[in-house]
Amino acid sequence: RDTLAEVVSVLGLVAGTLGKMASEVAALQRNEIAELSEGFLPDRGSSSTMPQKRNPITSEAMVAQAAFIRQQVPLLTYAMTAVHERATGEWQVEWIVLPEVGVMAVGLLKNATSLLEHLVVDEEAMRRNLSLTRGLIVAERVMMALAPYLGRQAAHEVVYAASAQAIEQRRPLADVLSENEAVTRHLPPGELSKLLDPTGYRRERAGLRG
Repeated sequence: RDTLAEVVSVLGLVAGTLGKMASEVAALQRNEIAELSEGFLPDRGSSSTMPQKRNPITSEAMVAQAAFIRQQVPLLTYAMTAVHERATGEWQVEWIVLPEVGVMAVGLLKNATSLLEHLVVDEEAMRRNLSLTRGLIVAERVMMALAPYLGRQAAHEVVYAASAQAIEQRRPLADVLSENEAVTRHLPPGELSKLLDPTGYRRERAGLRG
């Protein structure tokens, strides 16, 4: 019975990945974030009472489908526990679960394909959201750049204090760091500006792919 259990387990892993993707799209489609959204199709995802709404219905369906598939995995491992050579209910679970998981997995993959084909990415919203913290989102990057010069703990304390000051005074982290001699002694303005650019992480990711 382990082969059948393995098949459903693999589908459970696939469902977990696709369910996570769908949850992210639904969350990032919220008006206050608005970085991603499902592609608009007439009369699809609209609200019966609020005509301006565009509900992430493909993502919602995927989350539900993924949850259903994942929940069936324990049942197939239960089917492996049949006593002797003849099941008294254990194998029979497979007759119920396998067809349902297969149908649900096909629907999940179909929805995932549609979601990705029509996905809308708002790069301007991403830039806007990255700027909300005034540079704090990349404070770790500055700390790691200072660590070879100051030691990791000392670098952490310097950037921690600068971050606290930036938050309290509602100032860009770059301005606070540029006033700190412990920082400017080792990181010239050009290097500091580069470290505080969030798109630098994208360049590093491209290097990992290569």
